[in-house]
Amino acid sequence: MTPIIPVLTAGAAVLWALSLPGSAYAASLADSAAQSLAAAVYGFGSVICHQKGERSFHLFAEQLPVCARCTGLYVGAAVIAVPYLFRGARRPWSPAVPGSAHVRWLLLLASLPVLLSIAWEWATGEVPSNTVRAITGVILGGAVARVILDALAGSVRSPRK
Repeated sequence: MTPIIPVLTAGAAVLWALSLPGSAYAASLADSAAQSLAAAVYGFGSVICHQKGERSFHLFAEQLPVCARCTGLYVGAAVIAVPYLFRGARRPWSPAVPGSAHVRWLLLLASLPVLLSIAWEWATGEVPSNTVRAITGVILGGAVARVILDALAGSVRSPRK
């Protein structure tokens, strides 16, 4: 039997990532119900992101609810979560324990592209492209999702005998 908490968490990551382009599409429609759904996603996005238009992707002539880097974070998390949904929480992908050196190194290395792009922007005044910002987010989002999902799987599975 698959424990429900890790699967729900993985499902939420996938659902949120899909809601980003979905809400842009809904916002482009004349249907008030679709626009209300889009408004809820955009409203939540405003709590977690600056939503600057020049730093965001646009689909269906609408700005996505979060910037390119945040979009990358959520897409990276969803990419990790999709296979996790199919394999369940039978066993974490890595033997790492949250807080272990392995996890710290994984998160440090995954955060380097984001940190380097921010340092570049601050040092030169040049803003990296939205594609570059999204790619740095995908790397970090995938690593964070892996750590969280592995931790959840490890906390709910029964010890081996």
